[in-house]
Amino acid sequence: MPTSIGSKQGDDPSTVRFTNVQDLFNVMDRTTRDSLTVINVSLDRLTEIDHILEEERRKLRFRYFDTKSRILIITITTTLHEELHKRLYNKLVGQIRDMGLKKSWRDIGSPTLSVQGYAGRRGKEGDSSGGPKPERAGKGAWPILVIEAGWFSMLNHEVKIILLAKFDGTTILLEKATTTRHSLQHQEPMLRQAVTITRDTTTDSISYHVINGTLGLSFRLLFLRDPGPGEGNLAFGVQELEEYAEDVWAQV
Repeated sequence: MPTSIGSKQGDDPSTVRFTNVQDLFNVMDRTTRDSLTVINVSLDRLTEIDHILEEERRKLRFRYFDTKSRILIITITTTLHEELHKRLYNKLVGQIRDMGLKKSWRDIGSPTLSVQGYAGRRGKEGDSSGGPKPERAGKGAWPILVIEAGWFSMLNHEVKIILLAKFDGTTILLEKATTTRHSLQHQEPMLRQAVTITRDTTTDSISYHVINGTLGLSFRLLFLRDPGPGEGNLAFGVQELEEYAEDVWAQV
């Protein structure tokens, strides 16, 4: 059962029922979680929340919203949350630059991605994302790649690669999914690879262990074409992933 925001319950709920904006902000200020599911949110209330968020410059992100179900999922961004996705994305852009393709790639950042055509309007904000130019350079264009810290809901087949980064305090889990056709109308993400990184503190020098090796990304999916001379698939090797893990744990 969701907790009423207006109640005085001392727990740290993961799901609450919306009553008013100030009570919602009070819950977010108290929570130790990095996300919160809010039910009973109308489109008008969402607009009100968004307006006040801008005024107060709160570090929050709308992870998902659906007008039909009136469900809003909010991410409370932290340095750790940002490190999980931005560090990976920056390494990816570095490899694109090294292939001489920086001008052929567009950083889309954390856009609001919405889809029309459902009984209700749905939308979400990505974490880090990008796509090839000129194919995805237009206003409102969907990214090819989305890197998310912790959670993703597929809203459109325009996204070709989803990279999820999850952290539970002891382990980093990187999951790569690509879209696959489920029917003539819909495509769904299919898990292609999962890489686990653990931290060993039992020795004098802290070390990191990468399970399932190199994390690879298809050039064809990223750039919507075959690779040319000097171009090829992108990959995060074991050493790069160990360095990434060290940067993430430094924020704990």
